[in-house]
Amino acid sequence: MSNRTTVWSKVFVDELIRCGVSTVCIAPGSRSTPLTLAFAENPNVQIYSHLDERSAAFFALGLALADDKPVAVVCTSGTATANFYPAIIEAHQSNIPLLVLTTDRPPELRHSGANQTIDQIKMYGDQVLWSVEVALPEADPPDVAIRNLRTLACRAYATANGLVKGVVHLNFPFRKPLEPTPVESDNTDIHIEENRPLTAFSRGILFPDAAQVDALADVINSHERGLIICGPRCPEGAFPQAVAELSRRSGYPIFADPLSNVRFGEHQKDTVIVGSYETLLHNNTMLPEAPEAVIRFGNMPTSNWLNTYLDRISLAHRFHIKENGLWADDSHRTTHFMQVNETILCEHVAGKLDTRLDSAWLAQIARLENTSWEIVEQEMSGEYFDGVVLADILNALSPHSTLFVGNSLPVRHLDQFARPMSKQIRVFGNRGASGIDGVISSAVGAGADVLVIGDISFYHDMNGLLAVQRCGRKITIVLLNNNGGGIFYRLPIAKFDPPFTDLFVTPHGLNFEHAAKMYGLDFFSAADDFPQTFKASLDSPQSTLIEVKTDAQRDLARRNALISTVKKTIYQGVE
Repeated sequence: MSNRTTVWSKVFVDELIRCGVSTVCIAPGSRSTPLTLAFAENPNVQIYSHLDERSAAFFALGLALADDKPVAVVCTSGTATANFYPAIIEAHQSNIPLLVLTTDRPPELRHSGANQTIDQIKMYGDQVLWSVEVALPEADPPDVAIRNLRTLACRAYATANGLVKGVVHLNFPFRKPLEPTPVESDNTDIHIEENRPLTAFSRGILFPDAAQVDALADVINSHERGLIICGPRCPEGAFPQAVAELSRRSGYPIFADPLSNVRFGEHQKDTVIVGSYETLLHNNTMLPEAPEAVIRFGNMPTSNWLNTYLDRISLAHRFHIKENGLWADDSHRTTHFMQVNETILCEHVAGKLDTRLDSAWLAQIARLENTSWEIVEQEMSGEYFDGVVLADILNALSPHSTLFVGNSLPVRHLDQFARPMSKQIRVFGNRGASGIDGVISSAVGAGADVLVIGDISFYHDMNGLLAVQRCGRKITIVLLNNNGGGIFYRLPIAKFDPPFTDLFVTPHGLNFEHAAKMYGLDFFSAADDFPQTFKASLDSPQSTLIEVKTDAQRDLARRNALISTVKKTIYQGVE
């Protein structure tokens, strides 16, 4: 250790890694030199180097999303810190654990006109769980100062990884020298021999009490018609099997969002998993019979028509179960909110139920689901359109693959056209703030095998492609290029042109082949030969960009015609 700044950084980084940090993303800069060197010299951490701070932060977000543990991200001072902000907002909204380590000028240089100096104190506002201005390194720090630095690392990790996961911001002011130049007046003889964190944090599981179990079980036993809604970000692990068993015992079908971890997997045996609701409930269509109870897990569903349906029906019993206790009901109709472990509650309630072996309600929903998909798949065999791409992708993926889906149209196509299946597929997306920025970087960080993304999202984050080779990733990117903001054709503003085309659709006329070549990806343009092209890309050792050029207006008309056919068949002409 060479000087006070080196000591300070090494002590903090060492403690952070003892706590469990195994990955850090670093954007280059001068003021961040001490932290960068501390990470570089520690053999127990994986470092990903990024040229751009926005991409680095979204890459870190993807890592944390896939691994469900805190990832650190480091940058220099000034506007570099502001480029972290979009990813911080998404991480906050999605409860993804990030440790944001910004570096700063010392206090005497702030508000002085010094170069590359901005106000970084609490700069991320309420988008972080905790924001700390770390003390300046001292020449001869007392033992309590070192202990404070170590417990700060422990507390930061525990806070980011708590019951409510999220972002912790630590701002490190450093004076020069920033490099490991020896300074005779600095005491660097600080030894830390323990192989564990100074403070070991732990938290228990929120077990449901008897009253909570009985309350839910009593409602289910006394009401035959119910729905289980699994929105995005439901727990992984044992939860899908536990909620499937609750469904089987209760006779309540599961309406499973594609980002719920429930729509795809082996837990589906003898369970009615519904994925056709976006088609069945389109344009305010009601189910033949209304449910008497709804049990919700996870965040707000992606489907607008499902959310609208749940808002319109009259219910005496609306349960929402979330262990982290965060409200996710924009209609404000929840009657029972339970902050308990979702998996354990499902298991305990299932054991209290009178099993419904012959539920007419369940049979009715199963018929609607199966008939809907039969018609959809028959209609999709006709003229190729963008919704079919998502179905083809799911059918071609190998078990245990990871799919990342972009916002705007891709996630909605996945929701509507990806039939529930027993093949285990992990599906991720940035649905916290639902932005179209940082999608490529997030997908590459998450280690996705496949990314499906729209052209405007792709344009926003093309520099994220650099991480594919720099970070040793192999990915197939399916680019749905409808030459602008095709989703706006679904909105009322589409009837008002001008200014609709120029100011909402914003057609760009771009061809993305050269972007693929610049970043070293193979490139293919595909249409109705997409299934063959996609399968070849999965088998190839090279990362690939497949551009599928689509027509937003034509594809919307195909989708609407398909929905109309389903509804006329199922509801006998009732719109």
